[in-house]
Amino acid sequence: MSASAPAPLIDAAQLHTHYGASHVLHGASIAIGAGEAVGLLGRNGMGKTTLIRTLLGLVRPTSGAIRIRGNDCTRARTDSIARLGVGYVPEGRGIFPNLSVRENLLMAARPGVSGRCDWTIDRVMQTFPRLAERLHYGGAQLSGGEQQMLAIGRALMTNPDVLLLDEATEGLAPLVVREIWRIIGAIRATGIASLIVDRNYRSVLAHTDRCTVLEKGRVVLEGESATLAQTPEKLARYLGV
Repeated sequence: MSASAPAPLIDAAQLHTHYGASHVLHGASIAIGAGEAVGLLGRNGMGKTTLIRTLLGLVRPTSGAIRIRGNDCTRARTDSIARLGVGYVPEGRGIFPNLSVRENLLMAARPGVSGRCDWTIDRVMQTFPRLAERLHYGGAQLSGGEQQMLAIGRALMTNPDVLLLDEATEGLAPLVVREIWRIIGAIRATGIASLIVDRNYRSVLAHTDRCTVLEKGRVVLEGESATLAQTPEKLARYLGV
């Protein structure tokens, strides 16, 4: 990176992360620039979710460094990281089943780092018409696809600068999957940066600028998404496709 280039929103270098005696990340590095969409690919158990959880402070790295907006966040608390403009859509959605759709959204509402409030409940309703029809439903009353929309909408209510999406389409019906990818594309067009994990590597490549591939906690392949899409033999080696 040149001296004049802006620092990435998220810049993680040489991360080693353990779960007890299990060494999961082995020197993994990743960077996400402002407005940039980055894909994170790899077979199951290769460390993708662990990398996201490490970036968020949900798991502490054994070594390595994490900088967010230029701040050293290697040992920062998760709430401090969120206040730096990092939104999170977890695998499994993590909505509050006993709260209504409206309550799930409003409990997350806050201005962005710069004080902007681009994402209001009205804008979320426009983006997710299904949620508008179910505003007073409890979270537990929603279908899986609606819960996923709610999880994304809740993250947007924090007015993030970067959104981390972990398996956003897992277990959803094909029609709903297409709708989720449409929404991800619309969010990308607003200038919010993203880190996207999903099993459908073709969709990830189509909706990102760059991709990083993990194998056993190590970065084994990275490059521009359009270029990687033209090298299926490389992807097959690490993704088993």
